[in-house]
Amino acid sequence: LEKANWFLENVLATMDEDVDGRVVQYLLKDPVNDGGQFDMIVALLEKYGVVPKDAYPETFHTSNSSEMDALITSRLREFAVQLRQAHGEGASAEELRERKREMLADVHRVLVVSLGQPPEQVTWSFYDKDKKFHEHRDISPLEFYKNYVKVDCTRLVSLINDPRNAYMRKYTVQYLGNVAESQGVRYVNIDIDAMKLYASRVIRSGRPVWFGCDVGKFRISSKGLLDTSAVDYKSAFNFTLGSTKAQRLQFGDSAMTHAMVLTGVHIEDGKPVRWRVENSWGDTAGIKGYLTLTDAWFSEYVYQIVLDKSDLPERVVDVLDQDAVELPPWDPMGALAQ
Repeated sequence: LEKANWFLENVLATMDEDVDGRVVQYLLKDPVNDGGQFDMIVALLEKYGVVPKDAYPETFHTSNSSEMDALITSRLREFAVQLRQAHGEGASAEELRERKREMLADVHRVLVVSLGQPPEQVTWSFYDKDKKFHEHRDISPLEFYKNYVKVDCTRLVSLINDPRNAYMRKYTVQYLGNVAESQGVRYVNIDIDAMKLYASRVIRSGRPVWFGCDVGKFRISSKGLLDTSAVDYKSAFNFTLGSTKAQRLQFGDSAMTHAMVLTGVHIEDGKPVRWRVENSWGDTAGIKGYLTLTDAWFSEYVYQIVLDKSDLPERVVDVLDQDAVELPPWDPMGALAQ
């Protein structure tokens, strides 16, 4: 629902853009989908909270969302037509926003029919580690998140490695987000050695690290391996692929396509050699749901990690105070949300 509202807000913001121009056509390409950036889930958590899974159980469409997404996408494109036509006929900004509110009711109806009505209050019952029973009644999702989820997600920082652009600068991607009143998507660009150092420190302290990467590159699925030397193109075709990381980003050969979690790191002589990865594709993918990526693969195809401010030097955290450099909507640093 928030993505639908975000899309319609972008439609209103681009009323005077050529409908056949690159910006509007990009926005129309994929108004809603299951992808997202880390700051987008933080925005949802801060606005709505969470509930225990058994308080809002799965439905068919939570695991099979393509048809639902397609229906909402078609409806939103119809709404874009209607809003642009109304604007062309002289409708005021207030009238357009009223029409937008009416449009969102249709999206809400599709979501509730497909996914169920989200609970406004829950009762949470559980036994603690000492076998003592606890029950908390009439908790709102936001109260549950604030009082029982022991993570302050507003302290988490998205760090990227984008060698096309200057390091130690703050970046964002135009029109990328979901909750209109949130701060949007923010990145701090750092060099790859710093990214590895910060990630390995957190892992060695016993905590996992969320990361974004280009998961399709040099992946041997049956062996659960991500390794730049896994495929020998030279022997088969008498050439090797030699583009740099920056060139692959610039020329459309790589982008962030998937997010996983780093859960382990193998260190030799003070440097990482390989990394253990927990994926979300089930036990049949990789080795019982786990992958190994080499440090060379990390250098070339890992683009983002998320860490708490306390895990970073002050000079890195201070970059968040900068004015953000805006990357275009189609930039590969926003591809994870597509």
